[in-house]
Amino acid sequence: MSKFTKEMIDDYADKLLIGLTDEEKDMIVSEFDIIDESLQAVEQIANIKDVEPMTHALDDFVYEMREDVASEPVPIDDLLKNSDDEDGACIVVPKVVG
Repeated sequence: MSKFTKEMIDDYADKLLIGLTDEEKDMIVSEFDIIDESLQAVEQIANIKDVEPMTHALDDFVYEMREDVASEPVPIDDLLKNSDDEDGACIVVPKVVG
């Protein structure tokens, strides 16, 4: 497995249009070194290639579909009682975008 280098990080950062400082590049390279070490440790497990990949964390998970039953909707006036400020059938919220 090839190791990640600063040049590779520069190339990927350019392709993703993100600017990285030298400190950030060093941090990324060291993080990839840790990931690489972890992957190498997994590869050392005996017969790891014979293990079938999991398709779900709970392979014996059994689920029951509930019956789809229509119910009466809650009247809009009852819903609006929970809001501090409403305008007709809409809830007024503070403006968050300039």
